[in-house]
Amino acid sequence: MTFRSPALARAMVMAAMLILGPAIAEVGHAQAAASNYNLPDFTDLVEKASPAVVNIRTTERVRTRSGQGSEDDEMAEFFRRFFGVPMPGAPTPGAPTPPRRGQPPQGQPPQGEEQSRGVGSGFIISQDGYVMTNAHVVADAETIYVTLPDKREFKAKLIGADKRTDVALLKIEATGLPRLTLGDSDKVRAGEWVLAIGSPFGLDNSVTAGIVSAKGRDTGDYLPFIQTDVAVNPGNSGGPLINLRGEVIGINSQIYSRSGGYMGISFAIPIDEAMRVTDQLKTSGRVTRGRIAVAIGDVTKEVADSLGLGRARGALVGSVEPGGPAEKAGIEPGDIILKFNGRDIEKASDLPRMVGDTKPGTKVPMQLWRKGATRDVSITVTELEPETRAKVRGTPSAKDEATAQAAKPNALGLIVNDIPDARQKELKVKSGVEVEVADGPAMRAGIRPGDIILRLGDTDVTSARQFNDLVKGLDKNRIAAVFVRRGDATQVLTLRPGATAAR
Repeated sequence: MTFRSPALARAMVMAAMLILGPAIAEVGHAQAAASNYNLPDFTDLVEKASPAVVNIRTTERVRTRSGQGSEDDEMAEFFRRFFGVPMPGAPTPGAPTPPRRGQPPQGQPPQGEEQSRGVGSGFIISQDGYVMTNAHVVADAETIYVTLPDKREFKAKLIGADKRTDVALLKIEATGLPRLTLGDSDKVRAGEWVLAIGSPFGLDNSVTAGIVSAKGRDTGDYLPFIQTDVAVNPGNSGGPLINLRGEVIGINSQIYSRSGGYMGISFAIPIDEAMRVTDQLKTSGRVTRGRIAVAIGDVTKEVADSLGLGRARGALVGSVEPGGPAEKAGIEPGDIILKFNGRDIEKASDLPRMVGDTKPGTKVPMQLWRKGATRDVSITVTELEPETRAKVRGTPSAKDEATAQAAKPNALGLIVNDIPDARQKELKVKSGVEVEVADGPAMRAGIRPGDIILRLGDTDVTSARQFNDLVKGLDKNRIAAVFVRRGDATQVLTLRPGATAAR
């Protein structure tokens, strides 16, 4: 557009400046802010760390049974090698044929040959060849190959593996190797930048980055995982999670997925936990853990309120193994463990890690919450053996329902009966009542016929009459805690008394 009047042109330019000036200034401020806010540059970090991240390939050998092999197999191999054609009379390639007796199906390697099992990642932690990875990466492998980024390949020796923490330690015969520096996972903060290096889908030395999403994610008894949004896929397992200082803070181990691939959530084993395991593996080839022989559960806010605990904390004892350390120390089902060896227990998953880290044979103090007061006991920790499980007895059956029909449920919806002395001895309980009918609040809380009611609030239940009298005295505006025994496990259920239910 051309303006004939210079004055008019100047006026139009001034008007445009008045209108667009603030917008232009805002864009300038945004550009300045962007230039002042520097996103992390991982290039130097990756260049320094990558040489110590390795690919791990495992194989297994298909066993050859005696009597296998035949002249036909030898002749077929002769024709294939020297003439490049199938043996006359052999099946057409690609045509499905059933395997001969004792032969592997088509598409499988001949028995006795080595075949690949899987691919994972790992990282070198010492110049003399110690490599850390996941236990599931090398599980059941006959041969383990470690390939360095410079394409050198070594056959590795498995020093030891711990399935409970999913940590394994390998050794390759080499010296002067590049290694990664180990950091302090206790200092990890949610929101900090991290990166993963590994071999997803066999793609060696792939790098992905993200942030720490959370700490202390409880997905296993001994694993307070670091949660991140770093892309981790099959093949990344065993690779390092590295902070901006170039330190390993975790071992990438698991993903949350509904499809089998990465969906935005991944988990890493804290390096402090992993090093405690590898130190034992390096020394003895196995991991020794303590145990106190209890089954535990979380303390909910409702349970804490009903028992006068103040706030939800500790570990609720559900069952005590007969003859185990906890029973010898006087711990009972329904107790809440507040401290172990002087350390507070905020949630139930804290206890297994504390006990597991305790050397077997050590006598430690514990603090319990029982019947509205704390109680101190001492317990001697024993060794956790592989696959140790508490014995579980069958659930007792309900008595004749005709008898129950004649009674009327109390305000908790329960009809209960006394337990004969012989039955108490069989159940190994000192007192309690057996549930005949569970209705109303009790049914909604999960109580069922055959359960044993041990306590109501802080009062031990000694008879059906006494229990019903206790229920009558409950405040309908307050939640009541009922200690219920089922099999060998005791749980605390919270109920609010309702109107007496009719049957």
